[in-house]
Amino acid sequence: ASFLLTACFLLSVTTVFAENEKDYFTVRGVVKDKASKRIIEFANISIPGTNIGTVTNASGEFAVKVKKSFNAKNLEVSHLGYALYSMPITGEDMRNITILLTAKASELDQITVLGLNPRELVEEAVRRIERNYTSEPTLLTGFYRETIKKRRSYINVAEAIVEVYKTPYGTGIDRDAVQVYKGRKLISPKVDDTLMIKLLGGPTLASYIDVVKNPDVILSQNTLGYYKFTMEQPVVIDDRQHYVVSFAPQVDLPYALHYGKLYIDRDRLAFSRIELSLSMDDKNKATSAILKKKPFGLRFKPEEVSFMVNYKFRDGKSHMNYVRSEVKFKCDWKRKLFSTNYTIVAETVITGGKGEKVGRIPNKLVFSDNVSLSDKVDSFFDKNFWEDYNIIEPDESLESAVNKLKKNHDNN
Repeated sequence: ASFLLTACFLLSVTTVFAENEKDYFTVRGVVKDKASKRIIEFANISIPGTNIGTVTNASGEFAVKVKKSFNAKNLEVSHLGYALYSMPITGEDMRNITILLTAKASELDQITVLGLNPRELVEEAVRRIERNYTSEPTLLTGFYRETIKKRRSYINVAEAIVEVYKTPYGTGIDRDAVQVYKGRKLISPKVDDTLMIKLLGGPTLASYIDVVKNPDVILSQNTLGYYKFTMEQPVVIDDRQHYVVSFAPQVDLPYALHYGKLYIDRDRLAFSRIELSLSMDDKNKATSAILKKKPFGLRFKPEEVSFMVNYKFRDGKSHMNYVRSEVKFKCDWKRKLFSTNYTIVAETVITGGKGEKVGRIPNKLVFSDNVSLSDKVDSFFDKNFWEDYNIIEPDESLESAVNKLKKNHDNN
């Protein structure tokens, strides 16, 4: 039997966006652990005093484009458990930079940390959300990438420059919205590589997985009671001491709950990082949480569903700067003997945006879950497609997959 893969990851397209300026320079490099020399993925790359940034890819590589008019003097690199690294930049292109991060242990006294009540700590951090996060509407620019693997082979790659509108923190996500400026896709032309399903996710993750702004996921007063909280070993993020609180379900509900960790800034009691994994104790509940649509007769079996959101401290407030989801599942038809393994990874990194006098995205341009990105965007063939927009650099395996998919298209 054949499948029709559009893992419909939910986007709409707009033509409204900031003008491109080409007066910029690019810094390219790789981030590694200073002692072991192993690469560091998901390291945060930022330009101090701005919201320009990106993250390193699975190979530890990055490229960041900076407008010359900003007169930026430094680039900062940070990652959980490492000292903040600052590097001078020249205002001209810099290539083949190797940045070595130094592991940094927390200075927090473990005995004192273990003496804290983790539930009370989390509740206090929740009470401080409106103080610690922006109280103004914001319009963020981001880069979104979604990849789909069938077994070990990529069969779908989709990317987009997105705008994310956020109302003030503490007001919920009901009026938050996402739109797409431009995007591109590559889909395997093989009929057997297609599967007609629709999952929770896509660029709307920038709203849904912003757990601080969407407290119903875990941080609302009602939801907190469903979990048991435990103090863990403290860590350092951006040279700031952080408490780490793990959580696990302690009740059985009609829907799936989560396991995970909360990283809380010691001094500000702000959430800097949140990790979630959907409970697989009941596969039917897990399926209901993420599967929106599938063909009749197709069996969907979730194996792993995980989410991560990072926040960056800037100008006295914390701002969302990276979200990621990974869904591993199996599919088979009722008459087939074997299942096929799939992995869908979706990630959004905030690469810029406005913080003053921003307007809400018009309703007609807001993402509709009836629309698929793959139906609305072009193919991958223009090398200068992203111009001066910051993206997550493709790693070697993704580059190879894109070239292979291009060849398959050329031969069909």
